[in-house]
Amino acid sequence: MPTFENDPVVSKENGTAVWGQSSSWMGVVGTSKSTDGGHGVMGDAIGTGVVGVSQTWLGVYGETHAPASSGAAAVMGDGKGGGDGVKGVARAPGKAAVCGFQLGNNGPGVFGRGVPAGHFEGNVVVTGDLVLAGADVAEQFDVTRQEGGGAGVGPGSVVVLDEEGALAPCTGPYDTRVVGVVSGAGDRKPALILDRGPHGHEPEAEAGRCALAVVGKVWCQSDASLHPIRVGDLLTTSSTPGHAMAAVDRNASFGAVLGKALSPLALGTGLVLVLVGLG
Repeated sequence: MPTFENDPVVSKENGTAVWGQSSSWMGVVGTSKSTDGGHGVMGDAIGTGVVGVSQTWLGVYGETHAPASSGAAAVMGDGKGGGDGVKGVARAPGKAAVCGFQLGNNGPGVFGRGVPAGHFEGNVVVTGDLVLAGADVAEQFDVTRQEGGGAGVGPGSVVVLDEEGALAPCTGPYDTRVVGVVSGAGDRKPALILDRGPHGHEPEAEAGRCALAVVGKVWCQSDASLHPIRVGDLLTTSSTPGHAMAAVDRNASFGAVLGKALSPLALGTGLVLVLVGLG
């Protein structure tokens, strides 16, 4: 097929390999019936591989008829060289750079997976419910460093403030320096962590810090050796390092309560589900 300078199809060195122009519909149509990764339209360039420009509607449109179980996508971006997978830029006020709609009403409009799964620089507006899978709201605090470099506290530990305001395991009963329980024990993970440090996005990456449950339900290391713990009992610090016990002395309990037991512990040590509440 011969080509001419002004024809819709042009192939020449340092020029446009394929050019499509239409005044009413599609400039370029590509079809592939391959089931093993064939492409309807493929662009390969030192610059932009594929460019779509529209003056009135969609610059690029992708559609797939593959079943949901196939993992297929109408549009996919893969930043293999280190760039972003998909990038969107909006210029009109009130318009989104990337916009996602879920018309089936049973899935997310936008899904992100990674560490972090999403990153926002600026305000975030939510007009519906914000559903968080975790059980408590936690805030990070510095931890007293122990000899040998260990932090001395872990998920479920009952902690008190040291002289510098850092967290340390409790070591005595009815300690009014108590500030709560370290989040993350058992099957209860924090829904929200405040005051992230500069070292990472996961609690494990925070050097010398831990997430303290400040609101909600959390599993707590507890000791029922002296008194059984019943549902509804107030809990306080114990002489077993990092453990809570039932607050049976009401006079000594003032200012030393860390929460209320939501599950029992008849004897010995173990985890008790606690509704956090200092008092």
